[in-house]
Amino acid sequence: MLTIDSNITDKYDRLLEFVTENLNLNLADFNVEISQLDTNEKIIDRLIKGALDNMDEANPEWTFVASRLLLHSLYNQAANNRNYEPSIKYGGFYQLIHLLTEEGIYTPNLLNKYTKEDIDFLGENINPDQDLQFTYLGLYTLANRYLATNHQKHTYELPQERWMVIAMHLMQDEDPSRRLGLVLESYWALSNLYMTVATPTLANAGKTHGQLSSCFIDTVDDNLQSIYDSNTDIANLSKNGGGIGVYMGKIRARGSSIKGFKGMSSGVVPWIKQLNNTAVSVDQLGTRKGAIAVYLDIWHKDIESFLDLKLNNGDDRMRAHDIFTGVCIPDLFMEQVEARGDWYLFDPHEVREVMGYSLEEFYDEQKGNGSWREKYEECIQSEQLSKKKVPAILLMKRIMISQLESGTPYMFYRDEVNRQNSNNHQGMIYCSNLCTEITQNQSPTEFLEEFMDEDGMVTKKYKPGDYVVCNLSSINLGKAVPEQVLERLIKIQVRMLDNVIDINTLPIIQTQATNKKYRAIGLGTFGWHHLLAKEQIHWESEEAVQFADQLYEKIAYLTIKSSMELSVEKGSYPAYIGSKWNTGSYFDEKGYSSQAWQELKSAVMENGIRNGYLMAVAPNSTTAMIAGSTASIDPVFKPFYHEEKKDYKIPTIAPELDHHTYDIYRRSAYIVDQRWSVKQNAVRQKHIDQSISFNFYVPNTIHAKVLLDLHVQAWREGLKTTYYVRSTSNDVEECEWCSS
Repeated sequence: MLTIDSNITDKYDRLLEFVTENLNLNLADFNVEISQLDTNEKIIDRLIKGALDNMDEANPEWTFVASRLLLHSLYNQAANNRNYEPSIKYGGFYQLIHLLTEEGIYTPNLLNKYTKEDIDFLGENINPDQDLQFTYLGLYTLANRYLATNHQKHTYELPQERWMVIAMHLMQDEDPSRRLGLVLESYWALSNLYMTVATPTLANAGKTHGQLSSCFIDTVDDNLQSIYDSNTDIANLSKNGGGIGVYMGKIRARGSSIKGFKGMSSGVVPWIKQLNNTAVSVDQLGTRKGAIAVYLDIWHKDIESFLDLKLNNGDDRMRAHDIFTGVCIPDLFMEQVEARGDWYLFDPHEVREVMGYSLEEFYDEQKGNGSWREKYEECIQSEQLSKKKVPAILLMKRIMISQLESGTPYMFYRDEVNRQNSNNHQGMIYCSNLCTEITQNQSPTEFLEEFMDEDGMVTKKYKPGDYVVCNLSSINLGKAVPEQVLERLIKIQVRMLDNVIDINTLPIIQTQATNKKYRAIGLGTFGWHHLLAKEQIHWESEEAVQFADQLYEKIAYLTIKSSMELSVEKGSYPAYIGSKWNTGSYFDEKGYSSQAWQELKSAVMENGIRNGYLMAVAPNSTTAMIAGSTASIDPVFKPFYHEEKKDYKIPTIAPELDHHTYDIYRRSAYIVDQRWSVKQNAVRQKHIDQSISFNFYVPNTIHAKVLLDLHVQAWREGLKTTYYVRSTSNDVEECEWCSS
């Protein structure tokens, strides 16, 4: 039962009695009683605390009691700040936009591109009842981190207004004759919590500051100009709210020559430490430090010191505790691990100088055969190259030791990634992003010359490389699938993502160019465990594997179809000609042979496709919380636990937990057999053109052989990447940039 101070008046006692007696009978009636509350925030806070204290597996409904108390508080605050009666919940929408535009919070585009009549019409279509879907944790997260406030952090915008502003912002440049309909369709998708947008879009859409994309991937060349230019670009992106992936495999190793002087290079570690300092120094308006993942090839001579970067022991001058690490792994290395064979490490600069090519520019075109292993064998046989021989299994052991202590490095299976690259006619994929779900073409930006013009202005010329941008959004499987809205949802979702590309304000020119060249999007999913619970399908079952296969094939079909239809309307992405979409080989390689797929293949070859990259499953833990579902494709942490951040500790219950679903949720993250998780992601990966943020959940007592077998299984079954190894002994720092 709720217990609060005795000095609270009788009407609150009656409210508590009403809540306690009627909670399981009719939650809707609760709104009548809650409207009697006054604006005393202390009383509401105590009521919320009392409701949360009563939450457990047997009484999950208390989260909605707490949520409605918080809603009442938000309505009161907004009404007071915007000067309208609290009883109407939502005030004038046009007045809100006008006020926050004058305050410099909202972009003037909302008023410049929509008339007052448009905005009034959209305001009339805002549905306050949609607020009743929020759990307390979801509403608390949305209210405290994403709703627009004035500069004094006072509440102005309310949840449904945030959804409508996002919809307006993303549809601002659509044909005016159909724009309002597209805004309402986007609002339908967002307000029903059928989908979420990426964290930067959720936070910044409709506002004057920040950008809309989640992550970026840079490729650093082997020269001082590129290293320092990259650091500056990364600082600018991080400042504007982006997570960064950085490929540093081209940089020469420790002891390499510089301008012919042997033994002069200090290797990659000092440059990584410099990035570490950038991550700490350049934060996002004081809210959090920057987030940077650095990737290095397993054949790079500095790989051993790289694998020790995150360890807590040893020489701290050789540590970088604030960056994340990832290892780029060819098939041959995994084969040598299994065979307990030898592995050779090379200096990439020396390989270029002696052999005339770069190992990182090749990959194996077939599993077990290809140009990368041929070049690697040539390097082994070359007597002119210096090399270091180590047992492959020892490197793998060092990887796993680091993973159990720090959660990283991430695993990037480069051969599989490049074999499946739908735009391999345009380049190579060297690494992934901060959350391992993005795989797109990369290349370093090349400095050409510096000169002074006749006006005395110094100009630097560059040849821009492919600087990857990821634009994310995710389907709420726990709601969208049972309510059978995927066809309607994915059509509007692809359009929303495509519009992000054109209206986004990116601080680095190369990112703008790459964004337009490939028009890459990353449509993903969350709520997988939620959906399994609703469908009464156990995680550790062949039924779950088959369900994943069928569902993600359907999502892939609808996503490709929507992008093709958008291409008919707006044109294909510039790099389409020569791609696997253009030739049809994308569909052949996937084995899509049904009549529906063959008809879609023909339509794509005839009409083109709007987006060169389409699907990616991000971690989206934060936005899944807002939507009241489970994160990404992960199992729940526990059926009941406390979600802890720096500023709160909130009880959290698996969505729609009851006596029907408890048995499905009972097999939670650290309990389920991870081999079944690999199987699910293997069939899921077949239908996703990019990759998946896939975590391993393991006990700290796991035997090395068991963890090794999981990695081998993931590689053998065709996964492109794996994300954190989440051990019960490590405290993995959450990455939120790809929350979507």
